[in-house]
Amino acid sequence: MKVDFHIHTKYSYDSLMEPDKIIRNAVKKGLDGIVICDHNTIRGGVEVDRHNTNLGLKIIVGAEIYTSVGDITGIFLHKEIVSRDFDDVIDEIRAQGGKVILNHPFKQHDLSKIDFSKIDYIEGYNGRLSIEYNQKAIELANQYKIPIISGSDAHLYNEIGNCFTLVNDLTSLMPIHQNYKQTKFLNITLSQYIKAYKRRDIKVFISASKILIKRIFKKYL
Repeated sequence: MKVDFHIHTKYSYDSLMEPDKIIRNAVKKGLDGIVICDHNTIRGGVEVDRHNTNLGLKIIVGAEIYTSVGDITGIFLHKEIVSRDFDDVIDEIRAQGGKVILNHPFKQHDLSKIDFSKIDYIEGYNGRLSIEYNQKAIELANQYKIPIISGSDAHLYNEIGNCFTLVNDLTSLMPIHQNYKQTKFLNITLSQYIKAYKRRDIKVFISASKILIKRIFKKYL
């Protein structure tokens, strides 16, 4: 069964995706399950699950929580995570019977402060990161003998299903194989503009524009 472990909705500060269109795109891509993990909230996952009438698609409610050591994703959640301390976040996830994902471990994480015995999965393949960054994540997972999952980190509809994980079933979610397709640079830039718009943050807008202009000059001039 094919599961995309990392999808955002309009309830994240850098996405505008609507629940019903996420479902349609997931079904179109042939996915059997999707993890909705908005930044610091389960609202998106709950709403996508409420909208889902397709019996062939499993919605897994999660949240990507910004903690004291970096982002940690909890899945199979039914309550909001209120803590931001790493150990307390893990405790809240476990109290709900949830599982813990260390997503994109080499992107704004302090790995020296992470207790890897508390991690169920490591995101070895993130669609918005390069092969080099993902390879480091895979090596980390292998070092600690932690199962590897793959997620698109979708913020736009055409990213859904770019990365997925083959699992044996939708309950244990034991990974069998990972599929990776890197997101186009334009998609990442667009989500930064969405972030700037939703937060009314001119600094983010200017930063995204500078990176885009630099990329255009490098490619065409």
